[in-house]
Amino acid sequence: MDIEERMEKCIVTLKKNLATIRAGRANAEILDRVRVPYYGTEVPLNQVASVSVPDSHTIQITPFDRNIIGDIEKAIMKSDVGLTPTNLGHNIRLAVPMLTEERRRDLDKIVKKTAEESRIAVRNVRRDILDQYKKEGLSDDELKGKQDEVQKVTDSFIEKIDQLTKAKEKEIMEV
Repeated sequence: MDIEERMEKCIVTLKKNLATIRAGRANAEILDRVRVPYYGTEVPLNQVASVSVPDSHTIQITPFDRNIIGDIEKAIMKSDVGLTPTNLGHNIRLAVPMLTEERRRDLDKIVKKTAEESRIAVRNVRRDILDQYKKEGLSDDELKGKQDEVQKVTDSFIEKIDQLTKAKEKEIMEV
């Protein structure tokens, strides 16, 4: 696997993680981490229910099997989503409140932490690739050229991470 493929996986993971951070508007992706017990197995919520966003402050969950509506409700309460489900009998509604200034700052810190984890992952890929090159027994000049090449790719991916982070921070701070 080449360096760009591995670093691109870091970017994809960052995008998924940022999508699960609530930004004051209803977004079905914030429920991606919620797992529901179903026939003795923990499964993602979207495999046992349809998740829709009827308006900007409501998420609606309609289970495929009405018998598990209580399990879905408990799973949401147990998760770190920070929303309280309202059981309507045939579906569950989540009201997404407007974010307070303090909560926005907390979410901003989470975004920065997530971005830093992605930067570390990209740097780890860089380190692994450079270690591979050192093991290949390249001459000092060849090794220096490879290091410069790898650093340019690393810098471009770090820049992508910074852009994604700034966009998410702007989305969170928007009132």
